[in-house]
Amino acid sequence: MQRIKTILLILGVFTFGSCDLTEVDTVSDITNEQYWSTQGDVESYLFGIYNKMRNEQNTTYRFEDRGDTFVPGLESGLTTAWNQNLTPQGAPDWLGYYNLIHHCNLLLKYGSDMEFQVEQEKNQILAETYFIRAFTYFNLIRTWGDVPIEFEPTESASKEQLARSPKSEVMTQILADIDKALELFPGDGLVTKSRASKAATYALKADALLWKAKVLGGGEADLQAVITNADAASAGLTLESDFSQIYSSENKSGSEVIFTLHFEVDEKDDHYSNGLKPRDIFVQDAVNFAALPYARSGARSNYMPSPKIVAAFEEHADDIRRDASIIKAIAKDGSVIGIFDNKMRGAVVSENREFDSDIIVYRLAEMILFKAEALAALNKPMEAIVELNKIRNRAKIGDYTGSTDKNSVEMEILEERYREFYLELKRWPDLLRFHFAGTINVYNEVPNLVGTNVPLYFPISVVQIDRNPNLEQTEGYE
Repeated sequence: MQRIKTILLILGVFTFGSCDLTEVDTVSDITNEQYWSTQGDVESYLFGIYNKMRNEQNTTYRFEDRGDTFVPGLESGLTTAWNQNLTPQGAPDWLGYYNLIHHCNLLLKYGSDMEFQVEQEKNQILAETYFIRAFTYFNLIRTWGDVPIEFEPTESASKEQLARSPKSEVMTQILADIDKALELFPGDGLVTKSRASKAATYALKADALLWKAKVLGGGEADLQAVITNADAASAGLTLESDFSQIYSSENKSGSEVIFTLHFEVDEKDDHYSNGLKPRDIFVQDAVNFAALPYARSGARSNYMPSPKIVAAFEEHADDIRRDASIIKAIAKDGSVIGIFDNKMRGAVVSENREFDSDIIVYRLAEMILFKAEALAALNKPMEAIVELNKIRNRAKIGDYTGSTDKNSVEMEILEERYREFYLELKRWPDLLRFHFAGTINVYNEVPNLVGTNVPLYFPISVVQIDRNPNLEQTEGYE
């Protein structure tokens, strides 16, 4: 409850701080002079930044919809991203991301020079802010490719409007922010797992370096660093023996979680997973009705798990992730009414279901598979299989016994990620990473991309380009 009050206190400040690269609401100097005066101001502002970060992350649009995990559900709600119908006229905007970066820039500008009673407490806040800024830029380049790099908050209407910077330059800035965060964190930097820590920053660095190596033309040194950082992020963690507990409402921040964005009943609702849950009226005649994660309100079956992901789960009869991830509503005649997400079940509250699962950004299983992926890319398939088997054995499907050539092992790692991270906002970046590295052709993997030449990065809205003539449209949408 205290966290809720803290966020509410700074909503006014964030209203003044609304910012994008095209249409700017400037921050009042009076507001800044009044606000940035105490340590509590900086701490409160950081909570507001986390709130905005969660809002931006709470969607399947950018990192799931364009992949191969969903098909239409029982109710309408398909996005332009799922339909691969992205145009400059209806393009998603990046304003929320840049608003978040703006607020990080404000905190870094005004918080860096403030006096704290304990210097380490200031360093902790600054480190978390650098992490959030790096993570946001990483989301931007994975979505749009080349994007503007903004170092300063927008505090004047005359501020220069920026052009897009090359992806490689943005990655350089991401890694610089990550290294700054690692330098600043006192000790392990762990306050709670719903705040950035040194382990979370190592995880982000492994993620970013893997993207750099496989998408941006990096080299062996980057892949070796992926392994080093994945190991550092994994220190002290253990895989959950019961896969279903990872997203349990009773087991938040469990033994394998590294970094999560917190959800809590009566504090935040509308979790993105509700788009794959049934309303009770659609499944009330199912013979397994009581076992379904239905809700009377707050659920909407816009999507269902695709036949492809269902087949991936059913490939191994003993895979414990299948029933923990998807569930079928079965009619009395044995037919299937629908298939739904069962991973993020939420909790029953006041005779309704609240979808309150935390958004897990990084967990140990991903560090293990990052390491496997880097080893395979380094042409060390046997070492990669050792890591791969850690995840397979937790899933109760046994050791990998297929071909051990580099490409076969990489294909298996991608397939294992598909099962392991279903609905965790990983699939579209995974497909792109393996596509650009030459392991797959994404145009053959995603049904809605087959036979098309749709660009893999998102377009920029024509409205943004009209307002900022320094912006050039994403290649392929001109």
